[in-house]
Amino acid sequence: MHSDSRRSVIFCSLLALTQAFYIPGFSIKSYKDGEMIPLFVNKVYSDNSELQYAYTELPFVCPPTGRIRTGGFTSGASLSLNLGEVLRGDRITVSDYELLMGTDDEIHYLCSHTVDRAGLKRTMELIRDGYVAEWIVDNLPGATSFQTTDKSRKYYAAGFKIGEEVITGPGAEPQYFLNNHVTLAIRYHRAPGKDGDQGKKVIVGFEVYPKSIEAGNRTEDGLPGDIQTENHLELIPRSNSTGEIDETDGATLTIPYTYSVYFREEEKLEWQNRWDMYFVAQDDSSNIHWLAIVNSLVISGLLTAVVAVILARTVRGDIKVYKDGGLDDVKVRSKRARGTRSPRKSAEKGGLLDQIADIEGDADVSSDDESLDDITGWKLVHGDVFRTPAYGGLLAPLVGSGTQLIFMATGLLVLSSFGVLNPSFRGGYVSVGMGLFVLAGLFSGYFSSRVYKTFGGQLWQKNVFVTATLIPGLLFATVFILNLFVWAQASSTAIPFGTLVGLVALWLLIQLPLVYIGGWYGYVMVGAWSHPIKANVIPRQIPVQSWYTKSFQAILLAGFIPFAVIFIELMFVFKSLWQDKSGYYYVFGFMSVVSVILVVTVVEVTIVATYVMLCTENYHWWWQSFLVGGSSSLWIFGYLVWYYFAKLHISGFVSSLLFFCYGLLACAVYGLLTGTIGFLSAYAFVRRIYGAIKAD
Repeated sequence: MHSDSRRSVIFCSLLALTQAFYIPGFSIKSYKDGEMIPLFVNKVYSDNSELQYAYTELPFVCPPTGRIRTGGFTSGASLSLNLGEVLRGDRITVSDYELLMGTDDEIHYLCSHTVDRAGLKRTMELIRDGYVAEWIVDNLPGATSFQTTDKSRKYYAAGFKIGEEVITGPGAEPQYFLNNHVTLAIRYHRAPGKDGDQGKKVIVGFEVYPKSIEAGNRTEDGLPGDIQTENHLELIPRSNSTGEIDETDGATLTIPYTYSVYFREEEKLEWQNRWDMYFVAQDDSSNIHWLAIVNSLVISGLLTAVVAVILARTVRGDIKVYKDGGLDDVKVRSKRARGTRSPRKSAEKGGLLDQIADIEGDADVSSDDESLDDITGWKLVHGDVFRTPAYGGLLAPLVGSGTQLIFMATGLLVLSSFGVLNPSFRGGYVSVGMGLFVLAGLFSGYFSSRVYKTFGGQLWQKNVFVTATLIPGLLFATVFILNLFVWAQASSTAIPFGTLVGLVALWLLIQLPLVYIGGWYGYVMVGAWSHPIKANVIPRQIPVQSWYTKSFQAILLAGFIPFAVIFIELMFVFKSLWQDKSGYYYVFGFMSVVSVILVVTVVEVTIVATYVMLCTENYHWWWQSFLVGGSSSLWIFGYLVWYYFAKLHISGFVSSLLFFCYGLLACAVYGLLTGTIGFLSAYAFVRRIYGAIKAD
């Protein structure tokens, strides 16, 4: 009996823990009739600018009074934000809007706010640049409602316009009207389970319909005489006595704010599907996503066939001829490639070829030229292919940081594909991504140290320090410098000083020790990778290369193929980031498939490029494989530049600077990730083929 009681206590405790455990997007909040629903105001943003601004700090907004208290929230209070929310420019504050579940409110007065001439000018600039406001109810962003092109379905675009710019005719001065009235449509559904039996409801939609209503013709309570009026509020200061335009510097405009609230039941829309309304427009393009996958599969399939021919026929045939003819044939071919030596020198010492033979333990050089036609170029560099590359002390930290990014990207894709990360987890991608990146410091130190020791490095602590600080340091320095420009614009996108200090602490106090642990284990406990063939004492001369095998041309040509694989899906990512008002990309299933195909393509392209390079007797493949793997980032950045001029309407120096700098930073991170994949695949390929010819 005592044992059963203990089991019951343990079970109840576990049940309580499971109820307390919160996966973003899966925690249901239900409301009973008459219960207050808090409305949060966040920020304003625009497709034409990279700068965002906190809604409560705008000159035309009524400051919260603190008189509304609901659900533990007090109006005017700022919510605690996670790291991702701070970095994406969120500044969420409780508003004074009163929403009572199930209670319609035809018209409600909020406040009147007086704006001076400077504030009016600033408001006009925001309207001209197309800024929209983001409000939040029950973790749903306020949305503008649209219909699909065939008018069969409705969909949401997050945000609503703060005003309208009207140009009446050619050469006419634009007029600016502020939306000082909003109609809030809250769509609800019966709550699941016991809450539903008790009459509670869950919110499945939040629509905002803004309207501009003139300041005059108001009742004593500040309500408009006719809410359907077509007389709008123009942002022009007027005299309080005459109502005429006031041209003085101290002129002001008093703006009255009102709102309406309506609750409507949505019987067909379940709570777990409420975000689908924001993605209807993207669902209509699913055929194009499938086209992207088919396009990627075709390109990857052709490459797979090429690699299969190289591995199954060419390389295996070369290895067979090599084993049948022996090592002597290669040495004679190497002698011919270097130029015919004098008979006296050949007879006395055999020149460089005898040194190669001594290193490999075989000094018997054959002079039989009849079998040379069967020897291909990649076997001629067997004594130099594993020679330590120049600047290996830089390549090792780059490969280490690349493995760190691979772990982070894989984790984000997996979590997103299973729905753990989703748009309802505001800032989740950045927060979780940062956490994964820091934890992956173990992998970074491990791989960096093993590559460093393979290159013959001795100062492993120095390598660990460079690995832990090089890429994160460059990222932090770039973000910090750009942040100065954002600070100067008083944008909410500016990272607060406290957050910067926290990031530095996260970097130096957590990531650096993890990199050190991984580096110690990789260098001291595991050690270097062994190579099947030792390097010659004296490097062989590399012949003149064809135009397509030269470094820049080869990198540029090889990078186009992975870019072609992701081009179509990349178009959706760009559109979601900079054109769609919703700003949410959610088809991570398609992205995961395309990403897998991309990795396969990068591996195959790098192997082909490395094989061609070795066949031309060029053994400097270490850096080349890394650069070829990451070369598609050049094409992506070029596409980004084209997208800026052809599709976007971003204006202003700071916004353009942020777009290009952060775009370049993202492409560099992508290039580091794919470059590491290319390097590791090329290294495995080279070890495999040269290990095969040495195995006999």
